[in-house]
Formats: sequence, structure tokens, C-alpha cells
Amino acid sequence: MRRAAFGVLLLCSVLLIAANAVAAEAIGRKIDDFTLKSHFGKDYQLSDFKDRDVVVVAFVGTECPLAKLYGPRLAELSERWGDKVALVGIDSNQQDSLQEIGAYAVRHNIEFPILKDTGNEVADKFGAERTPVVYVLDRDRVVRYQGRIDDQYGFDDGVGFQRPSATREDLAMAVDELLAGKSVSVPSTEAIGCFIGRVRPVKADSAVTYSNQIARIFQQHCLECHRPGRIGPFAMTNYADVVGWGEMIREVVDQGRMPPWHANPKYGHFQNDLRLSDDDKKLIATWVENGCPEGNPSDLPAPKEFTEGWTIGEPDQIIYATEEPVDVAAEGVIDYYHFVVDPGWTEDKWIMAAEARPGNLETVHHILVFVAPPNTRRAARPRDEGGAGDKPESAASDGSGDDQPQRRRRRLAQRGGNRGGRGEFEGVGLTNGSLIAGYAPGMNPMVQTDGTTAMHVKAGSKLIFQMHYTPNGSPQKDRSFVGFRFADPAKVTHVARSTAVMTPFFVIPAGAEDYQVTADNTLEHDITLLNMTPHMHTRGKAFRYEAFYPNGEQEILLDVPAYDFNWQTTYNLTEPKTLPKGTRLVCTAHWDNSENNLSNPDPTKQVTWGDQTFEEMMIGFYVEVYPKGSVPENASLGRAFGRIDPEKVFAALDANRDGKLTKDELPDEMGERLLLADRDRDGGINKEELTNILKLFSRGGPRRDRGSDAEREPAAETSTDG
Repeated sequence: MRRAAFGVLLLCSVLLIAANAVAAEAIGRKIDDFTLKSHFGKDYQLSDFKDRDVVVVAFVGTECPLAKLYGPRLAELSERWGDKVALVGIDSNQQDSLQEIGAYAVRHNIEFPILKDTGNEVADKFGAERTPVVYVLDRDRVVRYQGRIDDQYGFDDGVGFQRPSATREDLAMAVDELLAGKSVSVPSTEAIGCFIGRVRPVKADSAVTYSNQIARIFQQHCLECHRPGRIGPFAMTNYADVVGWGEMIREVVDQGRMPPWHANPKYGHFQNDLRLSDDDKKLIATWVENGCPEGNPSDLPAPKEFTEGWTIGEPDQIIYATEEPVDVAAEGVIDYYHFVVDPGWTEDKWIMAAEARPGNLETVHHILVFVAPPNTRRAARPRDEGGAGDKPESAASDGSGDDQPQRRRRRLAQRGGNRGGRGEFEGVGLTNGSLIAGYAPGMNPMVQTDGTTAMHVKAGSKLIFQMHYTPNGSPQKDRSFVGFRFADPAKVTHVARSTAVMTPFFVIPAGAEDYQVTADNTLEHDITLLNMTPHMHTRGKAFRYEAFYPNGEQEILLDVPAYDFNWQTTYNLTEPKTLPKGTRLVCTAHWDNSENNLSNPDPTKQVTWGDQTFEEMMIGFYVEVYPKGSVPENASLGRAFGRIDPEKVFAALDANRDGKLTKDELPDEMGERLLLADRDRDGGINKEELTNILKLFSRGGPRRDRGSDAEREPAAETSTDG
């Protein structure tokens, strides 16, 4: 199961999906004949399918993310059943036109008719509330099953999830049982999805209207994402856009799922805080209760102006991740891709602004762009000098993590030519502060200045694009890119650097419900903190940044009590914070690897560091600024790794308890590097060898600066599960 696998469009809109949506019970109800017009332009009646023993009626919507994901599934089922079963789609949304319904059908290769239910009369007949929801009718057109299509997609604690595949195909099972002359064993399940955009009576004397109140709220809090060409699943730029979504908007606002914001309001003040006030929430609720009245258009606020195109302004250079578009599968779990690109920088660059942009908003979950300095040591593995990596195939796995040999082969196939796969450069990425740009839902450009502050990149450096694609129900293509604006070196007075507090050395036990790991970084120079971006994967539960100052005081800088992988939010401080030399930044991560976490790919597996979403990460990104020339060119501003307990790591990894870690027992992401510690060349690592190599990364060894802060050091790894 993956929270992010709904596709990037769904990553925003999954928060618009309702949980435990129980419609009126229709089991045993006979459905009378009805006539509706299809997207083909033809009128259909239910009685047109009198020769079929079973009729499946599926309520769908053209913009509902789950209806998009299940479009291909319904098309497959229709083809599988053939002439034995009639499948009929119905769209009861007032906001969906016949033309839009037709486009939905074409996009998902749907050949069965989809009918437009103007005035939602047929939806009322069935008692349908959400999309997608299906009803199975027997020969007498009596409802024998209602509910979800299958259990692959779901909703838990305000977050959508996806299993690698369905564990129960409810619709198919119900149809098969009826065709076999049996009663449906499970006649009703809970459907999740978007509210049907019904036509509802409007309270004529409503004091709250779209024009006089609601448009202002939407402009201020929603339009950054919900406008044409942006990531929101539907636009909210005018009354016609939003009237059919009123109930959905009220629900997600009431439940605190929109606008998306996950920081604890007790700590910190942030520029990009999108939270609604209680008064605004009440206005939205009243507007929906009164039927979503439009009001007098003359009361509308002036249209909000947005910067179209590049947020950072026109770039001086645009660099693409690939020479040709990447094919992205319609379904499945897709491994990360890594592309290495030579930007052609023959002289040092001072980057005052960088912005990564997806070529396809519907399928790119995130982009991370790293810099590989010219002296970066290449991986020890041999690689082809051809162009094998120019256009990798978009292979999808089942997300279980059990196809490691196949994944390794794919990674090796990605290495070559101008673009390569994981391992192309050893040590580049999250451990040495080389992140320079990123894109994800909720992430703003990491650095954007007036030219007096800039990131320094050496001549001859290369760029590494980490691409995370998520399927959205139809095959896609993507060619993402990054834009840079360069500063005049003579005008740069301050250096900006993206770095992180993190540790890759952890082992999350199978079934652990609240597993905690900390990492810290003691600053060796004064810095100014601009922003923070916590990063974990689907087992991530909570994340916190704390500062322990040299004078003994401490402060919580950012607390994210309910981490959501769907949103890679960068929290931009309203006022940049000065952190003096000697400040210890501590990041604490919590994971839920139990079966209670429905986003968990497999609660029976212990989990280690890795790029893929069935693996985990513990990274507290942040951007720091310091005066140019105040820090030696190659100086470290702090140590990124947390304290590591070699005994605990060794015990967790030594699966066969033979006192030696072999390649098969080591985490896939770091195994080959750890094997470098095999000093006696016996093909494995003993406890002493592991301890020695971990000391290179850890703060746990002898320290001259331990002093009084040792008394308040957090444990490296703890678990409330014992």
C-alpha cells in the first residue's frame, strides 16, 4: 500500500476522498426503468439490457481521482465479462458535461456507455452518494450488491492509501456468484470517493454567497493549486467550477484535510501556512448548507493575479532530466529513477534561484535535483559507456520489495551514457548537502533571492535528478526539468546551502507501531535558518526539529505530529532564525510499521533505509545561510548523521544469527558500501568491522565536545513496542 501511489494529481486530491462513506442501503430494491443520454449521444434505457442476466451500474465522475484510477479497472472487467454482463456508467455530477464524460471514456479506454444523469434523478433512485460506487442488479433488476469495486484503494486517518494489488475484488466476486446462481456472500461494502455533485435547492435569502464571501476565501487559500494547469484535481476559479464540489469542500475543511497543512500550530510561524480561520470554516459550512448560492456577481473580489510559468522568473538555463520523454505505467508501483546530466558548467556558478518542474503534473510525485561535484568518486561498479540510460522503461513492481534481483538488474540497466541510475556517484545526495532543487506537492522553490545570497556550485559538477513517478490510471509520459537563475559573483554576500540532519542506519522492526529514531547536527559556524522539509516514506508517522542552544536553552522549531507522505511540504519561516555556533539541531522521526497503518506495504517486514517507498528514509532537510567567506570552502558546517548503536544495528541485520553480515542480509541501498568494511576479506562483516565503519558516520564515538549536552542526548533508536 502506498499513500503516494494515487498519482500526483491524486496526491493533492486524495485529501478530498471521504472515509467510510455509507450510502442508503439499496440491497433488495428493485430498480425501475430509466432513460438517460450517453456520451455517444444515444439514449439508453435500463430495459435495453434485458437479455443480460446481470447489469452493473457504476457511478463515476470525470475529475474524481478514484474514479480516474478505477476507470481502467472497470474497462477491464467489462471486457472480461463480455456478453454475459452489461456494465453501464452513470455520471450524476452537475459539473460534468457530456463532452467531459466522453473525454474520460477515451482516456481510460472505456467502451461501455456512460450516461449523463441530469438533475441526479437516477442517483436518487439508487441512493448513490459518492463516486465511484457500483450496484449489481440481477435478472429481475434487484440490487444484490452495492459498494466499492475492490479494496486496493482506501482511506485511513485522513490519508489515502494504495495496496500493491487488491486483496478482495468485491465487484467481480459478486458478479461471479450471481452468474453461478449463488447468493452474493458479501452484499454490501463501504464505498469511498468524492461526493456526487448534486443539484440542490438554494436558500434565496442566504447572507453568505459565493460572490460576497466564499470567492475571497478560495482566492486566498485554494487557487494556488486549484486553477488550470496546476496540481489540483479541479479548478476553483469561478462559481461554475465549485458549485458541484460544495459538499466535498465542506467535508475536507471540517476534517482539517484541506487546505493541506501538517505543522503543529504551537510551534513556529511560517510564510506558507494555509490554514483557514474558524470564521472562514463557518462561512463555508453555512454556504453549503444554504445550497451554495452564487449571490450577486458584482460583489466578487477582483481576480487574483498569479505568476504564470516560472515562480522564480525566467531562468538563465533550463536543463531536462532526459533527452526523450519517460513512459510511465498506468498502474503498479514504480521504482525511483535517477538521471545524471552534465549541465556544461565550465566555470563556477552562483545560483540565486532554482525551480524543478514536472513535465506531467498527473504522474510526477516528486523531483529532487542534486549536485555531484567534479571530484566526486564514481561508484566502484563497472558501467557501460553507451546510452542505455537515456530512456529507461517504466517498469512497475508489486511494491512488496521482494523483487530485489530484478530491481538491481533494472538499476544496472539505467546506468550508462549521459544518464544513469542509482550508484552512479558514490556519496552524492542526502549525506553531503548537495540537494539544490526539488518539486513535490507542497514544496516551494528551495532558494529564491535577490542575488546577494546564492548557492555555490563548482565548475564541472553534474546534476542528478531523482524522479518518483506514481500511476494515475492511464499511461503517461513525462520529461521534467529544472531552471536556474545565476547571480553575479561580485554581488553575492551570503552563501545558501541545503543540507540535512539525517541517518540511514536504522532498522525498523516488523510490526512496530511507534518506532523512534533521532539524528543530530552540531553547528560549527553561525548560520541563519530559512526553512525545513521533513522526509520519510509511507510508514512515516511524525517528525520534529529541535534546537539545543549553547546557553542551555532549547526550542521546538517544527513539529509535524501526523506526517503525510502525500505532501512534501517545505516549511518556510516567516522570520529567518539565527542559530549560533554550537547549536545542536536534533531531528526525531517516528514510524508505524504495524498492520494498523493501512499505508504500510508489509507490516511483517523489518525496514531499512532505501529510495523506494517500501523502504524508509529519515531526513530533516533545511536551508541555511552564512556570510560569504566566513566559512572555509571545504569546511563542514556540522555532521549530518545521528548517533548509531552498532550492537542494535548488527543484531537486527544478522538474520541467521551467525555473527556475520553477508550481502544478502545487508540493506539493498547501502550493502555494497558497508561491505567495504570487510577488512579480512571473508565475504562478510563482523561486529567489530561494522562498528568501525559506523563510527565514520556516527556521533556516537569519542567526542571532545560532549560536555553538558551529553546529559540531554536522545537515544539513537527507541520503540514504544519494546
